[in-house]
Amino acid sequence: MIKETDTYYLNINEPNKSTLLALRNIILNQDKEIIEFLKYKIPCFKYRSKVFCYLWIDKESNEPCLLMQDGKQLNHPGLEKTNHKQIELFRINPNEDLPIKRIISILTKGLELFK
Repeated sequence: MIKETDTYYLNINEPNKSTLLALRNIILNQDKEIIEFLKYKIPCFKYRSKVFCYLWIDKESNEPCLLMQDGKQLNHPGLEKTNHKQIELFRINPNEDLPIKRIISILTKGLELFK
């Protein structure tokens, strides 16, 4: 049975699809308690019942982004400020290798807020 989240990724064009699927895998591998679902029609990830992060494609740049729910509290140099109260984002160029160390660093700091 195909999950609603799987359908989301199937409808994304390359190279963004591969980038988002790789990000999804990195996020889910951070902790077995992370759960994926759709919220606001985009992939959302919860850790211990609290929203942790989202995956999104910026409409202007068409770049995949990792949105950190409590990004303002993370104080991570790789995160950009947004107009949202708490959310900050990390842009990813889908035509380059993923900056895996930086992504894991951001995710680790985000998870530490809930532990």
